[in-house]
Amino acid sequence: MTTAPLLGAGIIVPTGDGRVLIGRRTTAGEPPTWSLPGGKVDPGESFEQTAARELAEETGIVLPAEEMRVLALLLDHELGRPRLTAAVLAPPSLAEAVVTEPHACGGWERVALDALPEPMFYPSSLVLGSWLPERPSAARAGTTGYPVAR
Repeated sequence: MTTAPLLGAGIIVPTGDGRVLIGRRTTAGEPPTWSLPGGKVDPGESFEQTAARELAEETGIVLPAEEMRVLALLLDHELGRPRLTAAVLAPPSLAEAVVTEPHACGGWERVALDALPEPMFYPSSLVLGSWLPERPSAARAGTTGYPVAR
C-alpha cells in the first residue's frame, strides 16, 4: 500500500522591522513546538493560494495570494512518507494575529529573527532556513531543498 504524500505551505510573515510571526504549536499527540502559520494544500490550490487561505484561517490575517512568493520547495520524509512544503514569503504585515484554532495553537507572537525560540516545528525550521541564509541549517538526512529561481 502506498501512502499519499503530504503537500503544504509554511508562511513567513515578516513585520518589516526584523521580526516574524510564529505560534506555539500545541497539536494533540505531538510535543509542543514553535511554528510558522501554514497547512495542507486543498485540491485545486496553488501554494500561494494555500498560504493566503491558511494564514487567514489560522491567524485572521488576510493578505492576497497574488502577493505571496514561493521561495523554495522542501522535501522531507520525517513522517515515514514524503512531505513537500513550499516556503512562502508573505508581504510584511503588522495586522493583529488571533488564535482561531485553539486546539492547535497556544498563541501568536512576533519574534526577532535573532531570537527565534526552540524547539521549532521541523518544516517551519526548514522554511525559515530557506529565507534566512545565515540561519544554521536544520536539515536532517533525507531532506532536500529546491530553491525556486525567479
